[in-house]
Amino acid sequence: MLRNLRGEIFLLLGAAAFAFNGVISKIVLLDGLSAWRLTQIRSTGAFLILLTYFLIFKPRELPAKKGELKWLIAFGIVGVFLVQALYFIAIERIYLGTALLIEFTAPIWILLFMRFVLKKQVDPLLWIAVTFSISGLMIVTQVWQGLVLDGIGLIAAFLDSIALAGYFLIAEKLGKTKSSATMTVWGFGIGSFFMALVMPIWSFPFEYLNTEMNLLGIFAGYTLPGWVLILWIILMGTIAPYLLVIGGLKILSASTASVIGIMEPVLGSLFAWWWLNEALNNVQLSGAIVVIIGIYLANRAKDRSPRV
Repeated sequence: MLRNLRGEIFLLLGAAAFAFNGVISKIVLLDGLSAWRLTQIRSTGAFLILLTYFLIFKPRELPAKKGELKWLIAFGIVGVFLVQALYFIAIERIYLGTALLIEFTAPIWILLFMRFVLKKQVDPLLWIAVTFSISGLMIVTQVWQGLVLDGIGLIAAFLDSIALAGYFLIAEKLGKTKSSATMTVWGFGIGSFFMALVMPIWSFPFEYLNTEMNLLGIFAGYTLPGWVLILWIILMGTIAPYLLVIGGLKILSASTASVIGIMEPVLGSLFAWWWLNEALNNVQLSGAIVVIIGIYLANRAKDRSPRV
């Protein structure tokens, strides 16, 4: 009982840390650092710290087999680079809670992929989940008013949900031979290498590290140097929650973990409401609840369907 409680606490703390990181990231993004560059410094910083730890304490876990390399590359580009970059683009343009709601519809894309691409039978609960999620999102975005949210932000959030689905699918395949922690090191490493090819490190706008950034919302009268906020994003918004979630997954079942994971968009909305004054109207709030029900049902359907 105590062991399960510890796992639940780990997962809740991980979800809270990821959700709170959205607020800190939005502050940095609104101060002018691009989503691509924030993705780069977050991934590179996390990779260097995790790599150092593994080289010192667990060097034997790092090597990859020949057959794993292509999947690790896909994991780094899709699961690390695209998931982060699209998420940052989304939260820069639309409410944090809304972006997370859309992102966490990923289980629906996984089930649709299994049903129509892999031709596998999936739990009939999928169709109820799809109905709830799409209906809820239509209410949140208020389509009858011609969409009340930024179009680019919405597209980024939807693409992010597809990338997150890819992350889960690739991670499930790699998880048969590699630990979650090792996959994380490889993912951040490959993602960082790919970004360095596209955006050389020496062209990074390092002036943002010394820029005094306005904390916005209820803390609008206060500032912190950019390097403090970015260091938080790397340590407390990336490494800490990843380790907490991995620790929780070692104790609890995937189905329990997926249900607790739904707390991330809920907590993200609460943090954004408290700090940034981002509040959905009553109609949108009812839609958000419908989406969360859909996400929950999709997770249940995914856990009861055949593995990829």
